[in-house]
Amino acid sequence: MSRIAKNPIIVPKDVETKLEGQLLTVKGKKGILTSKLHKKVNVSFTEGVIQVILDKNDQERNSLSGTTRAIINNMVIGVNTGFEKKLVLIGVGYRAVAKNNVLSLSLGFSHPIDYQVPEGIAIETPTQTEIVVKGCDKQIVGQVAANIRSYRPPEPYKGKGIRYSDEVIVRKEAKKK
Repeated sequence: MSRIAKNPIIVPKDVETKLEGQLLTVKGKKGILTSKLHKKVNVSFTEGVIQVILDKNDQERNSLSGTTRAIINNMVIGVNTGFEKKLVLIGVGYRAVAKNNVLSLSLGFSHPIDYQVPEGIAIETPTQTEIVVKGCDKQIVGQVAANIRSYRPPEPYKGKGIRYSDEVIVRKEAKKK
């Protein structure tokens, strides 16, 4: 039995949830998210609480129930408070500028990189070496941050590149004479 699926999801008062067939819609102050639930997973709604129903006899249903509960919980948190990922640029001359829906990166290449920001995501650059990716969908926020990081991942010798703010890079020792 899934320990995650046993926990109920408490829905804040300003978040509205609606289930039509297998399509779950969650609406809050940060936006609207929809997700199609698996047909084997059952979800019950009571006042302010969402509960994923477990079945002790069906192994596949139990394995899907924990994932479904996590997805629904992330939707409720996303439309209420939102998610953010912070990236840091480390290297001489590395900088980022966000204008409208384009993130312009100077990463030591012969050309600047212009990243088109997807809809529903906001990118801020508090300083030239910091990037903050914000949005209500946790999966899209993480994917956008990973796409930006992939342009120049941190290298192990000097640590130059784009890294997450909480990421630890294990540094390698250079060649010895």
